[in-house]
Amino acid sequence: MTPLRLANLSLLILFPVAWVAPLMRAGLLPLFGLSEISMLSGIASLWDKDIPLALVVVFFALIAPITKVIALEALLSGRLPARVKPWLFQLGRFAMADVFLIAIYITLAKGIGVGRVEVGWGLYLFTFCVLASLGLSIFAIRKPEDSLPHGGGTD
Repeated sequence: MTPLRLANLSLLILFPVAWVAPLMRAGLLPLFGLSEISMLSGIASLWDKDIPLALVVVFFALIAPITKVIALEALLSGRLPARVKPWLFQLGRFAMADVFLIAIYITLAKGIGVGRVEVGWGLYLFTFCVLASLGLSIFAIRKPEDSLPHGGGTD
C-alpha cells in the first residue's frame, strides 16, 4: 500500500472522530459553564429546528468528505477511471464549505458580545482532515496517469 493511499484511508477514521469531538465550547455569559458542541450534536440540534438546513449541513459536513475519501481510494487503487479526476476535485470543494460556515458562526457569536465561544480541538482536527483530503486529492489529480494502478487511465 502506498503512503498516499494509507494517508487517504486514515481519513476514514479521523473524520468520524472529528464529528464527535468538541468543535467549540459556548456559553451565554462568562459566569456560566460552557457547553461543548460537536458536529453531530450541532446537526441534531439543527434537525429539531430546521430539517432542510440540517440536511444541507449533513451533505457538506459528513457525506461529501467521506464520499471524496472513498472515491479517491477507488481512483488510487485502479477501481475508477482517471477521467473522474476533475469530479473528485469538485467534490473536495463541497467538503471545504463547512469549515467556512463554522468560522462564520464563531465570528458572529463573538461579535454579539453576550455569549462566550471557545474553539475546541475538534475544529482543528476537522480542519486538518478537510485540508489533508484536499491536499491528497490535488496530489492524486496532478499525478501522471501512468503512475496509477493498472486500469487507472485506460477507461
